[in-house]
Amino acid sequence: MTETRTALVTGAAGFIGYFTCLRLLKEGFRVIGIDSLSDYYDPELKRRRQQALLQHQSFSVVNELIETPGLLADLFAKHTPDIVVHLAAQAGVRYSIDNPRSYLESNLVGTFELLEAARWNPPQHMLLASTSSAYGANTEMPYRETMKADHQMSFYAATKKATEAMAHSYAHLYDLPVTMFRFFTVYGPWGRPDMALFKFTKAMLNGEAIDVYNNGEMMRDFTYVDDLVEAVRRLIDAPPIRVDRPQDVDANDSLSPVAPWRIVNIGNSQPVQLGDMIAAIEEALGIKAERNLMPMQPGDVPATWADAELLQSLTGYVPRTDIREGVSRFVTWYRDYYRT
Repeated sequence: MTETRTALVTGAAGFIGYFTCLRLLKEGFRVIGIDSLSDYYDPELKRRRQQALLQHQSFSVVNELIETPGLLADLFAKHTPDIVVHLAAQAGVRYSIDNPRSYLESNLVGTFELLEAARWNPPQHMLLASTSSAYGANTEMPYRETMKADHQMSFYAATKKATEAMAHSYAHLYDLPVTMFRFFTVYGPWGRPDMALFKFTKAMLNGEAIDVYNNGEMMRDFTYVDDLVEAVRRLIDAPPIRVDRPQDVDANDSLSPVAPWRIVNIGNSQPVQLGDMIAAIEEALGIKAERNLMPMQPGDVPATWADAELLQSLTGYVPRTDIREGVSRFVTWYRDYYRT
């Protein structure tokens, strides 16, 4: 009989965390969730996700801040997780300009607590969420994991880049296998209300104009949540292995020459003009959007585009959901959830 594997998922009641937990539970994992149910956006949405997860006997949850001293150390000692998926973070580029301290505490201190806990009770593989924003001022597209990424343009991106370096040091010192994901604009049902798709859909249904930044000259590599979770699940079984010699690392692999640590993009590899995303919402709603064309916001980048070749070489998988299909699924969920 196969032994049940235990996964610890931080940010379990979040958008990506919810779908990640569902997938792991479906595959027979025992899942320990952690989520503070913060009020960064509507906590009721998080509570509804968490309630759905609690219908599974193999799911349990702790509703505390991950940066709470000793909390993660105690959980690691008690449950000795085989797999860790670290998704808890203070998200949002624009909010980081107004409230930077929350990013310091959640993203940096929280990740430190996680790494310290893993040091004493090492899992088989740790998978930590980073962001496409880590590429910062890079203009060469598509973004490859082997590119230099030294010029972050928001404090949010800077904290996520810092967690990559922190995790690398622990991977090197304590031989902890770590994969850092750089996510690219994830969307789908149960998504975050601070994201453009959610805000645009809500405004259009309310007969309100939508604020379109950089006069609509924005491109994003929109990645459907089911595709992202599929990639995460496959990467769980592809932990990085420390090489004997630095020259053994392939030129196209972000694997560290001195640690079992790598960065992997998870994106659709198909940048979409913001106007095309709006057109997909218009089609799904049957409503024409009234647009307020606005300048670029501080800290934002005009385009993102993932090179997903490393993901494909490691897992045989590449996200492929078309923006029209993904938006249609979101709109169907939104209208059902809010009964519009």
